Amino acid sequence: MLEVQEKSNDRLLSLDFYRGLTMFLLIAEFSHLFTYLVSPKLKGTFIYAIGTQLHHVDWEGLHFWDLIQPFFMFIVGVAMPLSFSKRIEKGDSYKQLSKHAFKRAFLMLLLGWGLYCIEPGEIVFRFQNVLAQLSVTYILAFLVIRKSVGIQIGFSVLLILISEGLYRFFPIEGFNNAFVAGENFGAWFNILISGAEDEGHWAMFNAIPTAAHTIWGVLAGQLLMGNYSAKKKLLILFGAGIIGLIIGYGLSPFIPIIKRISTSSFVFVSGGWAFIALAFCYWLIDVRKYQKGVLFFAIVGMNPLSIYLFAHIGGADLIKTIFLPFSNALFGWTGELGAPIILSIIVLFILWYICYWMYKKKIFIRI
Repeated sequence: MLEVQEKSNDRLLSLDFYRGLTMFLLIAEFSHLFTYLVSPKLKGTFIYAIGTQLHHVDWEGLHFWDLIQPFFMFIVGVAMPLSFSKRIEKGDSYKQLSKHAFKRAFLMLLLGWGLYCIEPGEIVFRFQNVLAQLSVTYILAFLVIRKSVGIQIGFSVLLILISEGLYRFFPIEGFNNAFVAGENFGAWFNILISGAEDEGHWAMFNAIPTAAHTIWGVLAGQLLMGNYSAKKKLLILFGAGIIGLIIGYGLSPFIPIIKRISTSSFVFVSGGWAFIALAFCYWLIDVRKYQKGVLFFAIVGMNPLSIYLFAHIGGADLIKTIFLPFSNALFGWTGELGAPIILSIIVLFILWYICYWMYKKKIFIRI
């Protein structure tokens, strides 16, 4: 029924869908579609409300878009035990797995830095983007992947507590206001590494507390690989998600939910939603076998790094430039807002089609 199933009879189609949908949304950002959805001309409409959810909160609070990076980090964690088990079946030793993990983490860090390293007249060191952050969360998750469930959970909570303590008790004047933009430990750490605070107040140190997302993803992946009934797996996944939401929202009166510095409440809330999203996908796709549309999104997740980098370094803008004259000629009558929205959809479709072409040609670029 689905070509993606031909690869393996026991393949988790829900994970393919979850990863693919998340990556589809990430590359959609480069089409600039979300920007047009919050045009002042649409204010007060349902479209504007949806568009607002597809942008980050300015500081405190939570929009849907604030969950995308945690989802991606969580998904990487889910895939780790599945990927490593296949390598072990092929004969790889733990030493070889370690070498692969550290090499992969280094390359992600290098690529993440490379995306933002050049400014007019200088080279800067910034590690706020998803690849650089993931390089840290990935290796921290790998270090405890063979440990017991209790140790993995304990380690993830310890990382969150370390971050919480640094923000609350950092002693340097001017950077000891835990939840004030530009006046907290995260801002100081940015200045220490790159020489300047980030304009959007995104903290490089976020990689430490959000490593919990990747570790929790590993636990979810190990659960799905286990010899449990589908019902028990669903109960544990949903239960973990509910616990995360209860802790996160319960902490929010005392610890604001702020993605830009990954507060403890944010980590728990976003982690809770990540578990629930996986549970829902698993129930719908792998348990109920409702698999229409899975392939459409799954193929995007099969080349996540290549399509993300291509869109990020100007590929999306290049496509837009090529199709702009044709779009204006064909759709100019839709107005100054309609035509750009249609062009953005075209750009997104072309990005998707690149993934589809690579899938059909069996081209899968990984590090």
